[in-house]
Amino acid sequence: LITALGPQEAENKYQTLLSRLSHPPSFTTVRVNTHLASVKHVRKLLFEEIQKQFKGLCVPVLEHPKLQDILLVPVIGPRQGLRKHASEVVVGAQCGYAVLRGAHVYIPGIVSTSRSVKAGDLVSVYSDIEGKCKRGAKEFEGVKVFLGNGISELSRSEIFSSSGPLKGLGVRMIEPVYLSPSFDSVLPSYLFLQNLPSVVVSHILNPQPGEKILDMCAAPGGKTTHLATLMHDQGEVIAMDRIANKVKKIKQNAELLQLNCIKAFCYDGTQALSVEKREDEQEGPPFLPESFDRILLDAPCSGMGQRPNMAYSSTLKEVTSYQPLQRKLFTVAVKLLKPGGVLVYSTCTITLSENEEQVAWALKRFPCLQLHPQEPHIGGEGMKGAGLSLDQLKLLQRFDPSAVTLRKMDINSLQDSREDDLISLANKDCIGFFIAKFIKSNSE
Repeated sequence: LITALGPQEAENKYQTLLSRLSHPPSFTTVRVNTHLASVKHVRKLLFEEIQKQFKGLCVPVLEHPKLQDILLVPVIGPRQGLRKHASEVVVGAQCGYAVLRGAHVYIPGIVSTSRSVKAGDLVSVYSDIEGKCKRGAKEFEGVKVFLGNGISELSRSEIFSSSGPLKGLGVRMIEPVYLSPSFDSVLPSYLFLQNLPSVVVSHILNPQPGEKILDMCAAPGGKTTHLATLMHDQGEVIAMDRIANKVKKIKQNAELLQLNCIKAFCYDGTQALSVEKREDEQEGPPFLPESFDRILLDAPCSGMGQRPNMAYSSTLKEVTSYQPLQRKLFTVAVKLLKPGGVLVYSTCTITLSENEEQVAWALKRFPCLQLHPQEPHIGGEGMKGAGLSLDQLKLLQRFDPSAVTLRKMDINSLQDSREDDLISLANKDCIGFFIAKFIKSNSE
């Protein structure tokens, strides 16, 4: 990257990127389950729900002109001048990120509270972004980020009850720094919370009714259920994941959205290729070569595009471990794909080594693959530095949070904005993401 851009520009880009990653995207994106309801109907229901949550505040719900199964809800914030209360609740980093995107605080996410917190108290909520607060502490002076104010649903003694882990709501947020609707139990069969680039991926794979599709690393099932919906629930979507609890989640989501063509299996994608036909005629993995019309490889990755993210805890060894794993999965995917089939590779990270370098490697390693244009193409082109030509970079799609200027969103600026400008902002100010689309020719 330094070679391609020069050290100063590379450093500026890096610092801008870090700043953007620490803030949530400007919009909450929800995908409509068009298998059960129309976008217009769900839009009306969602608008009414948001008005109820925001006590009459008129926040628009936008339809996307190129992604016609999603709705966009602008996020108001960051809000200045919120009064901080003496009683504090400290939550873990992951819980904190969820709160910044509209969630309430659930009990498992609470790490510490002030000594005197009682049910019904007004509390200020903070995120322990470095993970240094001890569970049950009565105060914490380490690095913490203010998330807003809420009402505690329980007393301190109830939260840290010794009778075992509690579930349920811990703090109901009433003044979050970023005002975004809560989707807890909101139209659960009609809506699926999903980042905008994750929706783009399934449209690019473009599955057709009656086809056999493989989602290699599928949990928790957002893209799996989207693929099944795009196929009108006709055909077969095979979803795999290595972790049993995650496979259970895929099945739950398929059931909730009333999709029947999904078959989910707990299986390691690197072992999903079978060289011999099996006698048992079992429908699950491993599979024979050239079994699938289209394959989605949304690969395990370092996750450096996720937002908001204020501290990254993985070691260099962990980060560099993903490239070999991605290549193993990719190799299996190419062999499982039928000639003329489509393979889409995607990650939610921003590193060159997991994205453009993987494309350069794949094109060299598999002469049967050609890069293909993507539709819709909403993000930017690929990043220089991996040896790909300018024409090849234009065929890639990279969502780069550093490419947009951070702006504060309030009701006044929202009402003064043109819808086209808001859609353009939603396209750019999202998570970091990468997509490549390949077509397999008739021979490897």
